[in-house]
This record gives sequence, structure tokens and C-alpha cells, in this order.
Amino acid sequence: MTIFPSSWRGLPRPALLGLFLFFCAGFADGALVPFFPLWASGEANIPTGAIGLLFACYAGGELIAAPLIGGIADRIGRRPVLILSSLGVGCGFIALFFVHGVVATAAVLLVTGMCESVLHPTILTAIADVTEPSAHPRWFGMARVSSSAGQILGPACGALLALVSLSGVFLAAGGMLVLGGVVMLVAFAETGGHAAGHPDEVEDEEGLSALLPAFRDGRLAKLLAWVVLFEISGNWIEAVIPLYAQDAGTLTPSGVGALFAYAAALTVGLQMLVSRFAEVRSALWLTVGAGISTIAAFALLATSPAMISLIAAVSLCAVAQMLVGPLVPTAVNALAPASRRASYMAASSVAVDLKDSLGPSIGTALYALAPRLPWIAGIPLVAIASLGLGAAIGRAQTISSPSEEDAASPVGSMVENYR
Repeated sequence: MTIFPSSWRGLPRPALLGLFLFFCAGFADGALVPFFPLWASGEANIPTGAIGLLFACYAGGELIAAPLIGGIADRIGRRPVLILSSLGVGCGFIALFFVHGVVATAAVLLVTGMCESVLHPTILTAIADVTEPSAHPRWFGMARVSSSAGQILGPACGALLALVSLSGVFLAAGGMLVLGGVVMLVAFAETGGHAAGHPDEVEDEEGLSALLPAFRDGRLAKLLAWVVLFEISGNWIEAVIPLYAQDAGTLTPSGVGALFAYAAALTVGLQMLVSRFAEVRSALWLTVGAGISTIAAFALLATSPAMISLIAAVSLCAVAQMLVGPLVPTAVNALAPASRRASYMAASSVAVDLKDSLGPSIGTALYALAPRLPWIAGIPLVAIASLGLGAAIGRAQTISSPSEEDAASPVGSMVENYR
């Protein structure tokens, strides 16, 4: 753990603030996501099969907004986007405490998702703006550590609030992101990676195609297609385990929060070590390792909903995410032109949005048919996706490898070092 003080001191202030905002977002997700299915099925009386549709509304808002405003940070700057998006998501979560009914909840989640569509990609872009390209894998790993640190406190706070009322977690989640927005307003300085620095390039490309580079860059589109497939099944751990554990009588709502807090603590403790280990491994090796870890988690859950199976499963899934988490944004950033960095990151966030939409919807629908069906169906899906993802990242790195003329460029050096 002695690597943290020197690493954090070496980061420019905007990157440090970006890590803080990741912490706030991680806290909000940790406080909200594990308890949302329990709130929906309990206090809101929503059928189990329809819970995934509410998750889909949140992700659907992101999908609607991403093609329209996904690359806005390239044109107006990182600072206003970070301030407005964090405040918007925070206020949306707080609004969930006051709304009643499926329609009102779905509407709030849709608008909140629109605000969230630019939050994470813009944070990653700001970090990339002010750090060395060769160090991006490590800093993206630190972003996961910051998010996971929030996800330790988030479920713990949610577990305490769940003793009083499950809807109270909405206030905690929203309040933390509002705090993050206020801090950005007071302390964040523009990183200079917006359109003002590249006027000619921005004027050449306008409209929808300029905001979603996946429509133009086939390498990125293929890469993100495999990311979606891999992440959809991995999302079932988070979306289905709360229902699976409660229906089996293994965990209470507070116990579910403690379980996910443990998984986040595991990431905090091991992510940087795993990232250093991953630097000397190929992309295919890492994705196959992540696939094997996820398959083992599904096999344990299919065998039994006992406590030991739940703990082992979330541990294995955490390891899988540690392996592939920093790999994807690093590959996307390597493909991105400097003036379109936020747009490419926003395009990659669409893959996450699809995962957040399709994952809970499919997972809870399968669970409604049979409690063990998500785990059984997920095994072949993960096996195929892990192989495809590793091959896609490898091809992207090969195509992006520097030529003799630009071998000394920072991006080319980063790709070669990370390979």
C-alpha cells in the first residue's frame, strides 16, 4: 500500500479531483444499486420480472443522450460537463426518494441517465489530458480503486439506512454526487482538452457522426461489441445476487450491502497489484483469465446460494474486473485522436450503458424463469465473449502500433508498453 502516497502526489490537481469524483460516483452506485431491486420488490411492490426494466430506463437515458451530447466535452470543455453532470445525477437520485409509482420512477431514472451519460467518460478524459500516455493504464487502475473505495462506504451506508427505510439510500447516493459537483465547481480547473485548442478539426466534423466515433471507426465498434457481450453476463452478479440471496434466505438487505462492500474492498486492496502484474501480459491472456474467473463464479452460484458460494463468487468477479477494467479505456484512448478523446471515451461508455440496460433486464428475466438459469446461461456466454474481447483488443493494438516515423510518439509508446 506504500505505492499510493507517491502515486497520488505525482498526479496533477485535475486528475486528483477526477479520482475524487470517481469516489463520489462509486459511493452513489454502492449505496443505490444493491438495494434498488430490494426496494422495488419490497416497498414499491414491483414484480421481479419488471425490475430489470427500471434499470433499463436509467441506462436507456444514457443511450439516448450519448449520441447527442457524448462528445460535448471536446467542444465546451471538461469543467462545465463535470459540474453539470454530477449535479444532475445527484439531484436525480435524490428525486427518487420523493417519487411514487413505476411511471414516475422510470421517468426520473431516464433523465438521470441522460445526465450520467457524460460523467464517467469525461472524468477519464480529464485524467488522460494531464497524465503521461505511458502511465494511463496505471491511472485508470487508480480510478477503479477510487471508485471501489466509494463502493466500500456506499453499501455500508446503505446497509445502515436499509434498517430504517430502503428509500433512504437514494438521499445518501444523491447527496454524495451533489457534493462532488460542488467540489468541481470550486476547485476544478479546465484541462484545456476542448475544442478551443483544435478549431479546425472540430469545424471539419459536426453532427451525430462526430459525437459517436463508433459509427466511423470500425476498430472501435468491434472492440465495444465484445465489451458489451462480456459485461452483460458479468452484470448479472450485481443485479441478480440481491434477489437470489434474499429468496434463498442467505442474506438480509444489510447483508447484501456488506457483501458488495467486501467486493469493493477487495478491489481497493488488489487493483494496483493486479495492474502491475497485467502490464507484462497480453490482452488475450488477461481476458481469458477474466473469463475463467467469471465462469468459476457462475458455477459456484449455480451449485448453491450458500454464504461461502456468494463470497467466493463476488471475489472471483472482482478479480475478473481488475484484469479487464483498465485494459478497455487504455485501448480506446490509444485509438482516439487527441482532439476527439472525450468523444471516443463517450462512445466506449455506450458499451457500459448497454451492459447496464441489457444486463439487469436479461438477468432478472432469466431469474424469474428459474433461480439458477442466469448462472447456467452465463457460462457459455462468458467463454465466447472473453476470447472475442481479447482478440479484438489485440487487433486494435496491432493496428495502432507506431510506424517507424511515429515510433517515438507518446501514444505509440503507450500501446507498445501496455502490450
